[in-house]
Order: sequence, then C-alpha cells, then structure tokens
Amino acid sequence: MSIMDKLKKNSKIKDTSILSDSVLFAEKDITVTDVPMVNVALSGDIDGGLTSGLTVLAGPSKHFKTSFALLMGAAYLKQHEDAVMLFYDSEFGSPQSYFESFGIDTERVLHTPVQNVEQLKFDLVGQLENIERGDKVIVVIDSIGNLASKKELEDALNEKSVADMSRAKALKGLFRMITPYLTMKNVPLLAVNHTYQEIGLFPKAVVSGGTGIYYSSDNIWIIGRRQEKKGTEIQGYHFVINVEKSRFVKEKSKVPISVTWEGGIAQYSGLLDVAMAGGYVVKPNVGWYAQVDMKTGEILEPKVREKDTLKKKFWEPIFENTDFKEFVKTYYSIGHRPMVDIDLDIESEDV
Repeated sequence: MSIMDKLKKNSKIKDTSILSDSVLFAEKDITVTDVPMVNVALSGDIDGGLTSGLTVLAGPSKHFKTSFALLMGAAYLKQHEDAVMLFYDSEFGSPQSYFESFGIDTERVLHTPVQNVEQLKFDLVGQLENIERGDKVIVVIDSIGNLASKKELEDALNEKSVADMSRAKALKGLFRMITPYLTMKNVPLLAVNHTYQEIGLFPKAVVSGGTGIYYSSDNIWIIGRRQEKKGTEIQGYHFVINVEKSRFVKEKSKVPISVTWEGGIAQYSGLLDVAMAGGYVVKPNVGWYAQVDMKTGEILEPKVREKDTLKKKFWEPIFENTDFKEFVKTYYSIGHRPMVDIDLDIESEDV
C-alpha cells in the first residue's frame, strides 16, 4: 500500500480524495441566464453564468436586487427540471406574481419566513447538511440587510435601548458555516443585501453586515442606477453592476443593464457600450449605429436606431462572425489582459 493510499484510507472525512480526482475541483455546473451581460458580470464570459458559492447583490432600496436574484434563480430552475428554490424571506416584498413574471413555477419554491439571523443560520445549516451533492437546489435570501439579530429583538421586547454588537458577529458566523457546504454540495446561494455610504471626503457605497460577507463571497455586486427619461417622465432605469469582488471577473468592472417599465430587462442591454469600445459597432451619424466588418474596417448596412441594437437580430452576426465574445472575455475575466484600455463611461448616480 502506497503512502497516498494509506493516508486516504485513514482519513475520517468521506470526501477525501486525490486532488486530480476530487469532485470538488471538477468543472463546476454553470447556469447561463438569458441576459448576456449578467453572465459577464458573474463569470466574465457571455456564455458563462452562475456557479455554486455565495453571490451577494447589494445596493440601496429599489435597485432591482431581488429581480436580479430571481432572474438567476429562474435560469437555474429552467436548466434543471428537478431543481428547487429555497427562498428565505425577511422583507415579504415579493408576491407570487413577482416570481411568475420571471417564469418561476411557485410550486418549485419553498418559502421560509425568517425573523432574525440566528433563525436563518439554524435552518439554513440544517438544510445544507441534509442536501446531497447532486441535489439541484438554489438558495435565495431576501434579504440579509433587513435581518435583526436575536439579541436585538430580545432587547426591543424587554424595552432595552442599548447598542447591539452581536449582529455582525452572528452574520460572520453564518457565512463562515455555510461557505464549505455551498462548494461541497454544489449549491449556489444568492443573498440580497443593503449598502451604506462610507463617511469621508469621498464617500463610497459599502456592503452592510461586516467583513464575514466579504471573506465568504465568490461574487459581490454593488448595484447603482441612472434614470431613463423621456422629457420629464421616467421610462425606466439604467442599472450599473459594480463588481466589488469576484473570483472570475476583474474587480471594479462596471456592467450596464437597462430596465424599462414596459419591457422589463432589456436582454441585450450593455453590449452596445462594450462593442463600440472594441470597434465592433460604430456611430456613423448622430442617433444611428452600424456593425463593422472587422477584417476590412468597412461600415456595414443597414444603420439602425439605438432601440434596434437591443434586438437579437442585431447581435447574432456579431456573436457568430467575429471574435467579440473573446474580446469581452479578455477584457472582463481575471487572468486576461485587456486588449485595449477601455473607459465605458457608465458611472451611476449613486455609487
């Protein structure tokens, strides 16, 4: 018996294996969403997407955080016919119709109301302990930012007006406990969170909840937005996903996504900014856009208005006949050098 076989036999941990054979380091399941730039924000790749681990969606109120979570959850349920969503709810701001608008069958959602961090911790750890690797489960917490600690609630019931120092510690413990489970059981977890403005000469948005969230997360988005107006009437919002932390995407990357009242998420939004920066699309006249033959530099007909650049018909030839996907991957992914120095100029109003 070799030393390797002896060590493996003596291990008390059932998942111990030779690194080259370890399922924990095998290629992860990837859930591709219908919105290419959401895939880019998750993985740096138009054809990438959501993997197991903790993804935090942070931002002020009304910044589409829950919607992004449900968009990804819907893609996961669509990809795995036997999958279930475990939805922990502390805000109760997402009625059944909200799930249905994303194509989510509410019969496949287990809704668990939670009142404090400790209650969430006990239930979630118990659920993850009993999930087997291969069970298709996605967890959504809406939201971490709105959860009190058990001590905070008890102080309120006892009419004590004292500062609560236990919440950050409880949250840190929660994420410290669940992080190994998410990788070992191959479970994606989406946690909606709040932000606050850091005090200082140049204040910036900071994710609430302490350092535990930062240490445990695979992805942290801080979502900003700009208004889309027609005259004085607001038509929708341009959201900006600011990648605060990622294991796959270059940190501080900015990914634009547009949402309108009438049409919801614009599926192909955000691509135009990147395509123009790379020279795949140009603006030959004010208000008009055109594709470019990357071999000859020729501007191709027909020219289209901006609204037509949000359609599949415009992007199909760019995806199929150019290296645009590789350009996006090279610019956004960790481990790749940008081919050009791009300034997408997509600062949001509140980040």
